Amino acid sequence: MDKAIHEYFTMWDWGVIFGYLLLTTIVGHCMRGKQGTIRDFFLGGRSLPWQAVSGSIIATEISGVTFIGVAGTLFALHGNFTYLLWGIGSVIGRVIVAKYFVPRYYEDEIYSPYDYMGKRLGVGAKRLATVIFTMGSILGQSVRVFVAAIPLEVVTGLPIWICIIIIGLFAIGWTLMGGMSTVIWTDVMQFGLFTFGGLTALFWVISSLDGGWGQYWGVAEQFGRTTVWDGRWGFDAKLEFTFWVALIAVPFQNLTAFGVDQLNAQRMFCCKNVKDASKALLWSCGGQLLTLLMLLVGTALFVHYNENPFNGYEGREIMGTPKTLNIDSDVALANTALEAAPRIEHPDATQYGIDHGISNKQENPFVSNVAVPVKRDNVFPMWIVTQMPVGLSGLILAGVFAAAISSLDSILAALSQTTLSFLYHPEDKTDEELDELELVKKSRILVIIWGVLLTGFTLLLVVAAQGIPVLPLAFGMSAYTMGPLLALFFAALIGRGSYQGLIVGASVSFLLTMFGRMDVWVLVKKMGGDITWLTNLPTYTASSEGAISVVYCYAWFWPITTIVTLLFGLYFPSSKK
Repeated sequence: MDKAIHEYFTMWDWGVIFGYLLLTTIVGHCMRGKQGTIRDFFLGGRSLPWQAVSGSIIATEISGVTFIGVAGTLFALHGNFTYLLWGIGSVIGRVIVAKYFVPRYYEDEIYSPYDYMGKRLGVGAKRLATVIFTMGSILGQSVRVFVAAIPLEVVTGLPIWICIIIIGLFAIGWTLMGGMSTVIWTDVMQFGLFTFGGLTALFWVISSLDGGWGQYWGVAEQFGRTTVWDGRWGFDAKLEFTFWVALIAVPFQNLTAFGVDQLNAQRMFCCKNVKDASKALLWSCGGQLLTLLMLLVGTALFVHYNENPFNGYEGREIMGTPKTLNIDSDVALANTALEAAPRIEHPDATQYGIDHGISNKQENPFVSNVAVPVKRDNVFPMWIVTQMPVGLSGLILAGVFAAAISSLDSILAALSQTTLSFLYHPEDKTDEELDELELVKKSRILVIIWGVLLTGFTLLLVVAAQGIPVLPLAFGMSAYTMGPLLALFFAALIGRGSYQGLIVGASVSFLLTMFGRMDVWVLVKKMGGDITWLTNLPTYTASSEGAISVVYCYAWFWPITTIVTLLFGLYFPSSKK
């Protein structure tokens, strides 16, 4: 390899990407249906088949975060298959939502879970839920756009801010074109392409190995990549993908994600009836198979780079060294970083070395040839463009690109709807009153406004998220708002809750999360602020080099903030009328 990574991306690949996006746009236009009312625009006329809705839920759940981020987890020092355990909590959450949440939403003509909260607790609760959802959407969905921009930057050489703006423009256009009908049918296309891309990548790597499947699994097992079970109990930040986190904490995240977050809930509202909506959600559990597929792909990439260690040009993309116009100088720096980097190893490698008197890690059979990458999420897109044939690499990257657009257009539809409902309360108005308000026209204006704002926040996130793996970043961002949203639904389900208490509970929960994560403080540090005082708090610690990190796993904030917000809502004294 004697050229920069982006030089492998040809005009044929560009042609495939734009051809696929054009095809997706045409399909979305043809499947948009009538757009005469907000019921058509936001609910697809409640006439969409549950199979399409289920595929849309999977595509939104998977997105670039799973396609790129999950494969990247195998390049952590001790990365393995334990992420699959979270599927337990995911399935538990969906079953509960299908059985207990969905029937409540079909009792009345409503457009979002927040309309249900408003009917049960009053308009104040609805507005609070809308504000919390909006905050969570800005935090969480900006990560998805950021993730998709990563491979585009790596393979095209374009600055990441240009990639983000391109995604934003397409997302606004797709949403304006056909509302939820277009969103769902284009999602189905992304689901199919993701599956094709993952399978193609897996079989391509394995076919390149002399020993085929046997070598693939043997090497992966030798270095501890195939571990699935982790039964350790604890709240430590390192105990992220464990059975207990999956069983206790993850269901709370999924109850919110699929039952209360309008991003997914709006899809269920597009089904004809309760039965279809429940089926769509339950069948979306099959999305766990795509997660498994991407873990297998990540393992295959590890085996590939164990046989073909990273060179300087690849190191330039994954080791976090400066990228300038002087590529030769960049490559030299990257080579130095690769030589100094620790190697991915089996968790028992150190103990094996002690037991057998091996001090040189190069002689340890449980230490691989793969340097631990600083930007591990760049590995998969880099492999795609350098190892796959021209055209095919463009098609797979088109899937990542389109998935980012799909994720963003989904949230634009959701934000437009919730903002409209916040201002005009369409669930309480007759068809004649709705016609007079021209809400479809206003919803399209809101799509543009939110598209610009979300794109802008993603550009800000690029600065704040440097060096943070995308998978924990995506899930961690959700910790701020998922608990309070779920608590609001539980209060609505119970039928009582103090509006003032819910506000206080949500605020306390936000502060708890803020002082248990690094997101805000990374940005403060980049702006020149001093954050060393954080180590005086029990939720932060500092390494011997002075690097500050969190003590507790972010996943536990999902149940904690749910309980905190709900208790404040139920027992905080209400103001007298």
